[in-house]
Formats: sequence, C-alpha cells, structure tokens
Amino acid sequence: MSNQEIVQKLWNECNVLRDDGVSYQDYITELTYILFLKMSKEQGQEDDIPEKYQWDNLVSKEGLELKNFYRQLLLDLGNSEIVKSERINAIYANASTAIDEPANLEKIIKDIDELDWFSAREEGLGDLYEGLMEKNANEVKSGAGQYFTPRVLINMMVKMTKPEIGDRCNDPAAGTFGFMVAADQYLKDQTDGYSTLTPEQYDFQVEDAFSGMELVPNTHRLAMMNEYLHGMDGRLDQGDSLSANGKWMKGFDVVLTNPPFGTKKGGERATRDDLTYETSNKQLNFLQTIYNSLKTDSKARAAVVVPDNVLFADGVGEKIRQDLLNKCSLHTILRLPTGIFYAQGVQTNVLFFTRGESDKDNTKETWIYDMRHQMRSFGKRNPLNDKDFEDFEKLYCVDDHSKRKETWDKEKNPNGRWRKFSIDEIMKRPNTSLDISWMNDEEEHDDRSLNEILSEMNEKSKAISEAIAELNKALEGIDDSED
Repeated sequence: MSNQEIVQKLWNECNVLRDDGVSYQDYITELTYILFLKMSKEQGQEDDIPEKYQWDNLVSKEGLELKNFYRQLLLDLGNSEIVKSERINAIYANASTAIDEPANLEKIIKDIDELDWFSAREEGLGDLYEGLMEKNANEVKSGAGQYFTPRVLINMMVKMTKPEIGDRCNDPAAGTFGFMVAADQYLKDQTDGYSTLTPEQYDFQVEDAFSGMELVPNTHRLAMMNEYLHGMDGRLDQGDSLSANGKWMKGFDVVLTNPPFGTKKGGERATRDDLTYETSNKQLNFLQTIYNSLKTDSKARAAVVVPDNVLFADGVGEKIRQDLLNKCSLHTILRLPTGIFYAQGVQTNVLFFTRGESDKDNTKETWIYDMRHQMRSFGKRNPLNDKDFEDFEKLYCVDDHSKRKETWDKEKNPNGRWRKFSIDEIMKRPNTSLDISWMNDEEEHDDRSLNEILSEMNEKSKAISEAIAELNKALEGIDDSED
C-alpha cells in the first residue's frame, strides 16, 4: 500500500470525526494526537512516553474506559512535571479532544493500528504526515487551505536558493515547517541521507541547521510533529516573530518563507524595536525581519512569497522597498499565477535576494519572470506542478546572471516572460514600484469567473485602504490650521 493510499484511509477517518461534531479545521489536530503515539512505536522511539500511555496500552482499551483514559493521556503528556520531553509537551500542550462517542474514538484508534505501517515506514512516516496535511489543505476552504504553500513551489524555492551543509536556515512564519523539511530533504538527497557527513556535521544538521517560529498554537503543534517525523531537532518556537520574542532570529545563511498576509487587527504596531520602519502591514514587517535576519554576507540569501501590494505600496512601503534594494541584491522576482493558493484573487510573487556586505547600493539590476499572464488556469483541480517551473528554473542561473542575457532580447522578444530592469530604471519609476508588467494581453483570454475578478478587485481595494490608513497615521498630530 502506498503512502497516498494510506493518506486517503486516514482522511476517511474524518468522516467518523465529523459525525462526532469535529470541524474540518480540527481534523489534523485530532489525528495528530493519536498518530504521534503510533508513529513513535513504529520508529522505536517510545522511551520518552510513559509506559502506560504507549501505543499498545492505548489500543487495548475499549468503550468508556478508553475515552476516560485517552482524555487523561492528553492532559498528562502536555504536563512537563509528568513527561520530561519538551517536544512531547509542545505537541500535547493544552490538548483536548472533541471526540465524545467512545465507539468513534475506538474505531479511529483501531483503524490506524491496522494500516499498512510496514509500507509507511518504507516510504517515510514524515512523507506520510506531509501528505495528510496537504490533503487537509486541499480540502479545507479556509484556514490552512486558504494560503497553503504548494509543495512544488516550496521545492522550487529550495532548489533555487541551494542550501549547503553548514548553512543556518530559518522560516520566521514556519507554518507546518514545510520549507525547512524540504531544505533538509534537499541536503539529504545530496549526501545519501547525511551518511557522508562527519559526526560534527551530522549533529549540526539535525540540531542547529533548521529553525523557525510559528504564531498559531495548533499549527505549531503540527510543525513539531512534522519536524519530529523527519528526524529533525532544531529550534522551533511558538510565538510571534514580529514581537520581541522573535529577536533571536539573526545571522542566517538562508531564509525561506511564505509569511501571512494582512494587517494587524486593531491597527497595532509591531512590538519589535529593531525594525527600521513602523507599519501595521504584516507582510512589510516580515520582509524587514527577513532581510535584517540574514548574515551580512553576499552569500546569505532568501526566497520569500509576498502579495502584489508589497511591490507597489507607497509611503512606508516604498521606504521598505528602497531599504531592501540597498541592503540586498534583489536579483529576481517571480510573478506567480493566481489560483495556486486555492484562494480567489490572491496574486503573489517570489522575491529572491542576497544580503550585501554593506547597507548601500547592493541591487544593480532586477530580473522579473512573468508566470502570470497567458498561463493555464490553476486551482484545486488544476494544481501547480513541477513542469510549470521548468522554463523559469532554466533561466534562473543564480550563480551567473550574465547567462540570462543570452535568453532575452527586448527588441526581438518584446512579449517574452523574462526581462531585466536596472536599478536606475527602478528608482525612476513612480513610487519605486516593482509592480511591472510588459506582456501584451491582447490575445489573452480571461477565463476567470466573476467571483475571481471581484475578489482580485477587493484585494487591490484593501491594499489602497491600508495605504490610506498608513498615510492618515503619518499625518496625525499635524496642525492644518497653521496653513
């Protein structure tokens, strides 16, 4: 049985959960509590779990006894005085279950016990768990499903940034830790599962190479589980990267992330005191956090997913863009198609940049690849795939940008996807805008639905409203009566 088939069987357990009143958003959390115990047994890693709460003891219980036993198990595994494992405490922190019917709980536990775990071990328990989370994101219409980063996009970003053994990698908006898991796998593929490393190098890769921070407790729980199942043990904090709690994230060689979009509720400002520009726009604060967290080294690099308004926001948005262009070489922008995040109207880009050794004049030119215009329609039934990135990957050539010149001719190919803009051209643009489009839409057929078009208009409207709010705040305290 393949992992894909096992994922489908696990997802079918959600029918049982739904009958017990469990919402879509809680499916993976409920399954994670049980799967952690089973997967610990399958990996021979039950030592930190009290014997009475190990899998064989759990699966032997039935009926009301099982229900009461399981609820106590959730409380005790999250209690650091009973279980001396920070990872287990984090996974079961404040854990509770919405499963009320003992027969349903018993069915889920026994169904999981009877799955083909030999095949799952052969293919990798980490891959199985990632597959389950991706299934959830594809099915759920909100929450994780709304801005879930497709694994093919993650893998492309990892491949283009080329992490190396010894690099310190970070994701300040870790989600389920997908970027770091992919970076870890990228390096394992190059080193035969780290078997070619020295003991010191191996310990660094497992314990120090990959780190992150995630705000949402339930998502952090899934991230901890994902990290564990992939044999990783780096720092993965639960908290707000934009608060003082995130100030430890400094000096990284590689940052890979897809930060959350939007504005802080109530218009609160970021509470970090090490951001140069103050704004309530979360993605602009994350962008500052990211480029400031890179080691001051021309080899330090990042790939970051941002919405369109980061490219054109005025006021403080323009100042942050100029700061980025100064401190880093923003060498590439990939304009992503709509529909890939399963949320109508969301338009995004990937910024690829390297940190300079100084804080001035690091961007000399920026190449933009337009993957948005005249592309096939994307969505749940037509997901992004590896082939969609083949042309971009061939042209990327991050180690030698001069090779790109051979692929682009403004006169001969005015409607090509790939184009270069010098820093002088960018600085002369109104608002230092990087929201640049040149492809001819005359032959393009817009096959979006009315809802998708309206959603896009709404996104742009919100961006304008946020800009106006920023301007109003900047004008606070100015006495117009003196004019």
